[in-house]
Amino acid sequence: MPVTPSDLPRTVGALRASGHELRGVKQEIRDNLLAALREGRDPWPGIVGFGATVVPQLERALIAGHDVVLLGERGQGKTRVLRSLVNLLDEWSPVIAGSDIGEHPYQPITPASLRRAGELGDDLPVDWVHRTLRYTEKLATPDTAVADLIGDVDPVKVAEGRSLGDPETIHFGLVPRAHRGIVAINELPDLAERIQVALLNVMEERDIQVRGYTLRLPLDVLLVASANPEDYTNRGRIITPLKDRFGAEVRTHYPLELAPEVELVAQEADLAAEVPRHLLEIVARFTRHLRDSSAIDQGSGVSARFSVAAAETVAAAALRRAALTGEDTACARPVDLESVPAVLRGKIEFASGEEGREDEVLEHLLRRATADTARFALRGVDLDELAAQVSTRPVRTGEQVPARDVVAALPQVAALTEIAAKLGAAGTEDPGPMASAAELALEYLFLTRKLAKDSSDDGDTVSYG
Repeated sequence: MPVTPSDLPRTVGALRASGHELRGVKQEIRDNLLAALREGRDPWPGIVGFGATVVPQLERALIAGHDVVLLGERGQGKTRVLRSLVNLLDEWSPVIAGSDIGEHPYQPITPASLRRAGELGDDLPVDWVHRTLRYTEKLATPDTAVADLIGDVDPVKVAEGRSLGDPETIHFGLVPRAHRGIVAINELPDLAERIQVALLNVMEERDIQVRGYTLRLPLDVLLVASANPEDYTNRGRIITPLKDRFGAEVRTHYPLELAPEVELVAQEADLAAEVPRHLLEIVARFTRHLRDSSAIDQGSGVSARFSVAAAETVAAAALRRAALTGEDTACARPVDLESVPAVLRGKIEFASGEEGREDEVLEHLLRRATADTARFALRGVDLDELAAQVSTRPVRTGEQVPARDVVAALPQVAALTEIAAKLGAAGTEDPGPMASAAELALEYLFLTRKLAKDSSDDGDTVSYG
């Protein structure tokens, strides 16, 4: 957490003297967003593939001051987008020191703060909160209670001797505690309908009522939510009055092009070893083929987390091989892709009627992704001489074969120089990238039936020839 600057005003009188102005949270977000757009700054760092679709819609909604619901299948980055909204808040914001709900010093709203403001005047103490503390996120679950979101009577305060009808006996929930901030509710349809009703006043009248108390708090919040379109429209889990109160509905999607998909994997994956770009492209194409396959239940989607986990699995396989074979550095190769289907099979849902064919489907689509990537990456390279040489002198490769052995077994043909240049393996003393590039070319020759491939008896290595 950043350290609060020492030169910020510490009383409401000093705050007024500094020229600070009160703005509602939606106005604050609007001003900061427009300032970023005018200055050419990216308001959405880390958001990939939404630049021409989701982002413009979301920006228009925020400029209009609307509460927003994001609709999209799993793994489309909805939560990432919601969390990025915090970047549009002021870095530091003043609050009444000791307030339960972060009230602005110019605008106390609880009985306790109103009383303190009247007693202390310009000496009312001021604290400062960082914008990261003004974002509240709640995963909607069926057991969520009204008390969690709105609040309830605090029995401890009642036991202290206060009257049960005293508004100061209320323990505030997540929404009022996010006063002057952002409230994000993930998977909104999973909230029970009676809990959704409790949000109606927050979104329209901007106040709360707790167990019949006459206390009405004029809350200043931006309410955003995420939902799956199937839950949102078909199961009818969001009550109509609540849907009506969202000013904007923004649809998310998976990356529309290959390049953003690869960029997303490279950005999000925590790779334990070097994974060349051509392998990331294979992973991305594999995911995209899964999304287009009739064998996959597209209603549940194929999450971007699948691509990320696949890339991490490939890196882990390379690191394991390096440990077993004594390699100094670990670099992933196409053979490491073979570990992906078995490990990640449980992350996708297959269509009915595909029982027993799951492995066959995954392996077929992975081969397609490999062939498509190699065809694109190696276009213009004449691989005939390489195929001819390997036909007479097989090259052993596989999960247990170190990169130095693969490189040492390669024939001296001009095509390998071109392959190294196209796949970023040129000019390095580490044999890993060259082994990875050559292995992709050999796999492509096998997939196009220009070479044969046989597994050895121990299953650890493969011979091309």
